[in-house]
Amino acid sequence: SINATSNHSSAAEKINMNTASKQLLETLPGIGPAYAERIIIYRETYGGFDSIEEIMNVSGIGEKRFAAIRDMITID
Repeated sequence: SINATSNHSSAAEKINMNTASKQLLETLPGIGPAYAERIIIYRETYGGFDSIEEIMNVSGIGEKRFAAIRDMITID
């Protein structure tokens, strides 16, 4: 859902794993260019993420890395 009152992104705004650019993905802690690239390849291959937990299917992203970013990501 789009918040009509706010067009600018705030720090509290979550990053959508299904639409975020490589540059935006790289702003997540522990996600560098290589991981950002893998996330994009994964979503192009599988048609996107159905849950934020699915990001752990991306090579190299395990529970620790997921725990660090889970509150910053969304799939909506």
